[in-house]
Amino acid sequence: MTAKELLFRLPEAVDTQAAGETSAVIQYELSEPLYHVLESGEIRTVEGRAEAPDLTVTMRDDDLVALFEGKINPMMAFMTGRIRVAGDMTLAQRLVKFFDQDKLRSLA
Repeated sequence: MTAKELLFRLPEAVDTQAAGETSAVIQYELSEPLYHVLESGEIRTVEGRAEAPDLTVTMRDDDLVALFEGKINPMMAFMTGRIRVAGDMTLAQRLVKFFDQDKLRSLA
């Protein structure tokens, strides 16, 4: 599965209780930029670049897929520069909790 396909399927793994009433725009800078709009526990995937994202995640496509497959530790990837994050760092830290981890692994 490509990074783009994975991001389009990511809404299937949302834990609506964990995401709660969070509203945010998360930009993914990959080979093809995409962004997620998170509103009231639901996620919508959009191609392109958001005007004013709350969080921007920059990484290689294969690293994104490996991250969701559980092959890369998010904190280690951040510390070694494989993932670059700009914007709301609190949102970045909470983001992984918005998804059911078992469903995430089954998507990748």
